[in-house]
Amino acid sequence: MAAAETKTVFLTGVSGFIAKHIALQLLNAGYGVRGSVRDMARADEVKAALKPGLADPGAVDERLRFVALDLGKDEGWDSAIEGADILMHTASPFPLVQPKDEESVIRPAVEGALRAFKSARQAGIRRVVMTSSSTAIMYKPLEPGRISYNESDWTEPGNPAATPYVKSKIMAEKAAWDFVEADAREMALTVIHPAFVLGPPLDRTLNTSLKVVRRFLKGTDPANPRVGFPCVDVRDIAAMHVKALSVPDSIGKRVLGSDRFLWFSDMARILKTAYPERRISTRTAPDWFIRVLSLVDPAVRTITPTLGLQQTLSAARAKELFGMQFIDAEESLLASAAALVAHGRA
Repeated sequence: MAAAETKTVFLTGVSGFIAKHIALQLLNAGYGVRGSVRDMARADEVKAALKPGLADPGAVDERLRFVALDLGKDEGWDSAIEGADILMHTASPFPLVQPKDEESVIRPAVEGALRAFKSARQAGIRRVVMTSSSTAIMYKPLEPGRISYNESDWTEPGNPAATPYVKSKIMAEKAAWDFVEADAREMALTVIHPAFVLGPPLDRTLNTSLKVVRRFLKGTDPANPRVGFPCVDVRDIAAMHVKALSVPDSIGKRVLGSDRFLWFSDMARILKTAYPERRISTRTAPDWFIRVLSLVDPAVRTITPTLGLQQTLSAARAKELFGMQFIDAEESLLASAAALVAHGRA
């Protein structure tokens, strides 16, 4: 790369599912990456995950560095970010089971975002890309005549589907936009909104969406709830983060990343066809049964407000700005499953 293009990206939460893919694509594009982890013991895990996909395996030693930081603590942020050129903020708690105290998820998401942004401003960083979620957009009634959600929409915090996690994504994103507007107008912010993220993990570490795929593969549930999500491939979401750095028109914008909606019953049928020997249930459970089950299973309780809810997300902006041609959701699901099986995780 030309020297002018060799910049260092400070990537929070580098050990995450999406962040590992972002780090891989950044390194392959010639960027330096300084990644934050809560525990430095995870640095070797990240290196091992990235190495097989690198065009130059030596990049993990030459252009990848790690720092230990906690979203919930002030210590170390200013010195960790000093000297970086770009901030990519991906770190945020994402529990499969929602906590009783919603502040235990909301507070670190909001305060962590502000810590990253304030330290980036202190370091003179002007370009910021933040990872939010489609859930910060799609839980609200659509106006008459509209059939899909887009970046102008904001989830209503009082919506029954607005779990503590969803609220954390709304509030962290709003805090970021407010901070830039009030205290850091020189910052150029783009926010990426992934749908339900599928696709191959780079190692054996499981994030929340991959645990859902594992439940199918292990035959954990005798029937599937009548729920589903708009889906997107992790490789496409990582590409959107990287592309944003070279697309000035993305500055000041929210950008949805989504392929298409899949019901859990669709996912089950796709996986059963690919793995006929596995005890994958393709039956759909009645809603009343899921509501009863939710009384004893906190993970099921999380999805009951979305029973029967089918939502469409518009990815027109991502296609226009970044030229995205999204990987089909079925291909992403099968890639998730193949990786889980190969890694001995399902």
